[in-house]
Amino acid sequence: MENGFRHGQTITACLVALSHGTNDAQKTMGIITLTLIATGAQPSGTGPELWVVAICGLAIAMGTYMGGWRVIHTLGKGLTDLNTPQGFAAEAASATAVLASSHLGFALSTTQVCSGSVIGTGLGRGVPVNWGVAKRMLVAWLVTFPAAAGMGAVACCAAKTGMAGTVVTAVACALVSGFIFWLSRKNPIDATNVTEDDPQGKLQPKPQSAAVRSGTPTPQM
Repeated sequence: MENGFRHGQTITACLVALSHGTNDAQKTMGIITLTLIATGAQPSGTGPELWVVAICGLAIAMGTYMGGWRVIHTLGKGLTDLNTPQGFAAEAASATAVLASSHLGFALSTTQVCSGSVIGTGLGRGVPVNWGVAKRMLVAWLVTFPAAAGMGAVACCAAKTGMAGTVVTAVACALVSGFIFWLSRKNPIDATNVTEDDPQGKLQPKPQSAAVRSGTPTPQM
């Protein structure tokens, strides 16, 4: 059964990847295309240019490559304990929901859908759910909206000053992205430790003294 579901996960994982690009990449494509039409660089009523599709797809792929292992660890080990059948069910449910939403033209968060699917499979299996991790994820989602709005307003004000403001905004975004990537490399999570409960070694027990290791009684005061 485990082997069968493991092979099935190859298909469902591909469907999740397809739904990720279908939903998340289309949001960015739509914004860029709308901007090009609003500035007169593209005729009204036309679809996204090929270079826009390529850049958005490349950005999604690079983001997943740089931060995907942490997301995999959080969803696969942080929320609840998943077995292969539960992983198959979570991926199938996530892909179905996101692809159906994309077909209907609805925008949603792939991360939220996948998180809900993982929690649902954990509850269905009857295993404990780490609600502390779920709470931190919820707080992060709530903070995202005002933070994105504030950063967007600042970037817009800077871009309105002219080409110099646009260049400064682009450089600042590149520096912030590089800093975040550098932080992630300090405590890396990759294919070698993604399945560990404590991949960064933060929960390792403190080293015992030589007396304790050898069994020598400690003098009582």
